[in-house]
Formats: sequence, structure tokens, C-alpha cells
Amino acid sequence: MASAYGLVNPVNEFMKTTKNELTSRRDFLKTSAVIGGVLAAPAILPGKLWAADNSDTLRVGLIGCGGRGTGAAQQALSADKNVSLVAMGDAFGDRLQGSLKALRGEASVADKVKVTPEKCFVGLDAYKKVLDSGVDVVILATPPGFRPTHLKAAIEAGKHVFSEKPVATDGPGIRMALAAAEMAKQKKLALVAGFCWRYNSPERALFQRINDGEIGDVRVVYGTYYTGPVKPMPSPSERPEGITDLQWQVRNWPNFYWLSGDSLVEQAVHAVDWMCWAMKDVPPLKAMAVGGRQIPAQGGNIFDHFEVNYEYADGARGFIGSRQQAGCVSDNSATIYGTKGTARELGFRGAPFIKGATDWRYDGPKSEMYQVEHDELFASIRSGNPINNGVRLAYSSLAAIMGRMAAYTGQEITWKQALDSQEELVPANMTWDMALNTAPMAMPGVTKFA
Repeated sequence: MASAYGLVNPVNEFMKTTKNELTSRRDFLKTSAVIGGVLAAPAILPGKLWAADNSDTLRVGLIGCGGRGTGAAQQALSADKNVSLVAMGDAFGDRLQGSLKALRGEASVADKVKVTPEKCFVGLDAYKKVLDSGVDVVILATPPGFRPTHLKAAIEAGKHVFSEKPVATDGPGIRMALAAAEMAKQKKLALVAGFCWRYNSPERALFQRINDGEIGDVRVVYGTYYTGPVKPMPSPSERPEGITDLQWQVRNWPNFYWLSGDSLVEQAVHAVDWMCWAMKDVPPLKAMAVGGRQIPAQGGNIFDHFEVNYEYADGARGFIGSRQQAGCVSDNSATIYGTKGTARELGFRGAPFIKGATDWRYDGPKSEMYQVEHDELFASIRSGNPINNGVRLAYSSLAAIMGRMAAYTGQEITWKQALDSQEELVPANMTWDMALNTAPMAMPGVTKFA
């Protein structure tokens, strides 16, 4: 993930030291549920939450206390004058305490950190305890494999949600997320997706012009996400004595595809999301891909490079290249070719521009996209018009998963196949002491689609 989280001082330092540990989903299921859980504190009823005034405190709970979660908590506390962080949950106590210390040390939000020892929850069920602690808004920032379950539980409990990307690592998780998005719509709950570029003013200006037809009909999108490893996999000799299989994998989650979705799904999904944005979030029809691992890693099972060829129903194409290899050139950009011109998205490297009948380059104000996500989330709650990004969160995530499936199997995978897939990557009934062998790395032409 990108490292520019918009944090300063102790929080920023915490992010720097932890981003390599815990950094940086047209039809959907319809469902209904009763808001569950008795809140430990007096509840702010939806009618009051959506009032125009700002007199009621919005209580925030953080689920997943790594670098991205810590950053998101700081941004949430900066988004509204009457908000407080009251509960935190993580699989590991040291992660939670490190995050709490960093947030308390950030002068701009320290007075809004109201987390007591009784509201610090540790373990695989910590998310349930946060949801039952009296919060109104939750931040979901755990490894992606856990996210569908956490999102479903949060919406069922009647919470507004900020969910990091991707929203799942497999087809069943995507279906769960889509059902949660529909439930959120019916309950009038906010669900903001952590596809941060959608909240950046230069990209909003660029893609609005693309979607308005300024470069004509989009025919080709070429996006890249070439970077170093998020977290290199430690050698087996570095595994602490007594740590269980599950603890070891969760500690090193970017290296296991059931937890991260692989590098394409966890990180390069930003480039996939640019493609989806350019195509007005119409799903691709099918995908073929190549991928593999060139740099050996002991213990993990993810690829370190992908190239995916997406085909749309109108014949348009999307090409996404990704790589996580140290010592190589980095590039995170996109070129969008239309029938009347070409658009360039440069990510962190400069202002986007268009070459066509009328040339254009963005020269307006720049926003802090990580902060804007939360500013707009809380403003939507206060206004009574809650944002719901849930469907496009699921669609962009599924497009990346679809590419991974194509690369793993060496087969052409359709959107319907990916959405209907029965492959469940996330283990059921997890306990810390369970035996959990690492699945073998996929072998194209051998690994079967499920």
C-alpha cells in the first residue's frame, strides 16, 4: 500500500515502523436482519445520528490496529469536531497497545482518544466485543481475509463502517460483502470504501472527464503497480518458539493468499480500481492472466508478479501489471486510451492530464485523500445521506480476485465464474492452536478453478 497516510509525529513514526507488518468487493444478494447487540453505553439512535446538527458524540471503534488502522483512526478523529475513539480490537495485544500509544501521542487527536482498559479487546473474537461496546462507527482494518465476516457483523449490528480494501479474498467473501452492502442500504448505514484515490481531487477531476466522454469511448486501460514487497516473508529459522501456525501466518499476513488475496488483490487492486473507474464500474466480462514467483520465499505462498488481460463486453480491454520485487523500478500509473484522446493517471508522481482535441492538465487544489475519505463519511452520517460504496468496493475487489484466479489456474475466468466460485480460502472455526499447514503455491495449468 502507499505510505502517504497523512499522519504526523508519533502516529507517523508508528506507521513507518509497522507498515511492513500490517499495511498498507450488477446483481447482488438481498437480505435483511435485525440490528443485534445491546450497547454498553446509551445508543445514539439513527434518527439522531442523521440530524443536521453536530451535538451528539459519534463513538468510533477500531478493528485492526496495524499501521493502516492507526492511520484511519487518526483521520476519523480529525473528521468531525464531536467524535471519540472508545474501543479497539486486534488479534494481538502488542499491536493494540502500540496503536493506542501512538494515537494518544498525536496532539491533534489525543483528547478524543477515550479508550479505557476495559474497551481494549484482544483475540480472534475481538471484533465482536468492539461491536458490542457501544460504538456508532467502526473502522475495519484487519487483514482482508477476515473482512467479510467483520463487515457482515458490523452492518447486522447497525454500525456505520469504514472498510479498507479489498473487502474479501475469495468469491464467498465477495458474496457476503455484497449482501452486507445491500443490508447497509436498507438500514441507511454509511459504508465507505478505502479505495483512497476515489477521494483525491486530481483523480476525481480526471475520471469525471473520462466518464463524461472527453476522450471518447474508452478502449484500453493499461495500469501498473510495480513496487517492493509489503513485508518480506521471514525464514523458518526466524519463527519464534511456541508461536502457533495461525499466529505465524496472521503476523505475516501479506505472504499468505487466504489472508491477503495475494499481492494483486491486496495492493495492486488500486490499479484495478482505476480500470474499473474508467469503465464506469461496469464489470469486465472475463480475464486471462500470467503470474508466478521469481524471487524465492520460504514459507509463504503468494506470487510476486502478475499481468492480467481483462476483456469487456464491448470489446474494450484492460491490462494490469503488478510486481513486488526489491531493487526493481517502481511505477504506479495508468494510461487510458479513448477514441478521441488519451488520459494519464500518474499516482503520486504528478498531476493527471489528457491529450486530445483539447489538452488538459489538473492544476487545482490537492486534497489529502486519506483524510477526505473520513471527512465525507462523517459528513454523510450527520447529513442523513449516508454514503454507500459497498457495491463498487466489492466489484473492484472481485475484479482483482478474478485476475488472480486466472493467473493461478492458467485458464480464462469469467466474471460470473469468479462471483459464483465455491473456493473458500478462509479457514472455518479458527482457533489459535489449530493446525494450519501452508497451502502450496499455485501452479498454472495444474491448479484447478473451484
